[in-house]
Amino acid sequence: MAEKERGILILDFGSQLTQLITRRYRELGFYSEVHPHSMPLEQIKKMNPYGIVLSGGPNSVYEASSPRRSIRELVEIAPLLGICYGMQLICHDLGGQVEKGAHREYGFNFINYKKALGKIPAQQKVWMSHGDVVTKLPPEFELLGETENHPAVIRGPRILGLQFHPEVAHTEHGSDVLLAFTEMCQAKPSWNAPHMVESLQKQIRETVGEKSHVLCALSGGVDSTVVATLLTRTLGRERVHCVFVNNGLLRKDEYETVLKNYEGLGLNVKGVDASRDFLSGLKGLTDPEAKRKTIGKLFIEIFERSLDPQWPLDFLAQGTLYPDVIESISSVGGSVTIKSHHNVGGLPEKMKLKLLEPVRLLFKDEVRKIGQELGLDKSLLWRHPFPGPGLSIRVIGEVTEEKLKILREADDIFISTLKEKDLYDKIWQAFCVLLPIHTVGVQGDGRTYDQVLALRAVTSSDGMTADWYPFNYDFLREVSNRITNRVRGISRVVYDVTSKPPATIEWE
Repeated sequence: MAEKERGILILDFGSQLTQLITRRYRELGFYSEVHPHSMPLEQIKKMNPYGIVLSGGPNSVYEASSPRRSIRELVEIAPLLGICYGMQLICHDLGGQVEKGAHREYGFNFINYKKALGKIPAQQKVWMSHGDVVTKLPPEFELLGETENHPAVIRGPRILGLQFHPEVAHTEHGSDVLLAFTEMCQAKPSWNAPHMVESLQKQIRETVGEKSHVLCALSGGVDSTVVATLLTRTLGRERVHCVFVNNGLLRKDEYETVLKNYEGLGLNVKGVDASRDFLSGLKGLTDPEAKRKTIGKLFIEIFERSLDPQWPLDFLAQGTLYPDVIESISSVGGSVTIKSHHNVGGLPEKMKLKLLEPVRLLFKDEVRKIGQELGLDKSLLWRHPFPGPGLSIRVIGEVTEEKLKILREADDIFISTLKEKDLYDKIWQAFCVLLPIHTVGVQGDGRTYDQVLALRAVTSSDGMTADWYPFNYDFLREVSNRITNRVRGISRVVYDVTSKPPATIEWE
């Protein structure tokens, strides 16, 4: 966990919902972290968690390859909460019995409680996802609640076991169940914005020292904006050097607007307009991966060229977030590594700078809370996410100045209409995609043969999963009419109604 930050440790046994457990506990005010189920015992002891959660997972405890570890060793360190597979592992390891169920249970079910658990009512609607069931409790365990088919809530010495998922929104009173475990742990909620800012500033000072300088690459997004502001408020303007590169792939008027915002925040920022360099480098490229690699290479070259040799730089700051870290954790072992997805990937090694990632243990919503605590304007904090390669991956096919112009104008109309109708803040991310498809149209009594534009708008909490936003027909009609009437080069507008999964949010 963060240095001297005590909280709830989540051991991942392969569940798709592990990250959600962490988010729920943080939302309830308890710091939490995810680590592989195989995390060494000595490291767990050193962390001194209030409690340890054993996540669910797709395996059966009887499979030779199923993830295991000693429950007795863990419970000596802290109270345990076993969820789904975690509960089955606890029972199996402590002398209970687990068997394959008569039928698998996925979706809603009801639990009837024999004994009270916290503030949960006598009957609870829960979300199930399992094949095996506990048929015999270990010694010294008691049954608290059950479904028609099997035990669902059990309690033993310093242990709580659940055969359902309290972390999902579908489970009623799920937060109360999670809180019941914190009461068992005697954990104290302290994870809030003021505490986060204070903790991060302390870590930054200890890491950077009293004299070192930091380089911060700005993208215009929430993460880099909050990181730059946090560093500047902590170390002082003269020690934090920010560079904002215009790669020519930003949205309409974005370079000028964002640069002005940065200056208004008091950041020590240098703006570099390299739009021509990027457009030339992308000429003839149609493969999205080739576009990304070219943009990354050009960014490094231009970024390095833009630095003042007089800056005594020691650190490079990046806005790595906790989902990036979690995604690189293997539930069957392995270690945490940072994905090389940043705009300046590879730069630290080339420039011999030490990496500084102040918010690497935070989720996006927590970064926004820090921004609010620092006094950043809502318009900066709640901007929709924007990809590092910019509009290059929203122009399907070769990127040209003409296509970028068409896309910028259409995107500006779409986003402006969202704000006009008070829909912008209800949506996680919205944008336009210019397709390499021409279709016949009729405009001004004449035949046209112009491009197709796709609209994309999704709701999400963290971008890991997403669902398309259900606009009403009047809104879609109005946006389509505005775009086709005002933007030359577009003759048809379509709306993407695909969720993530199976699709990704961006098209490329």
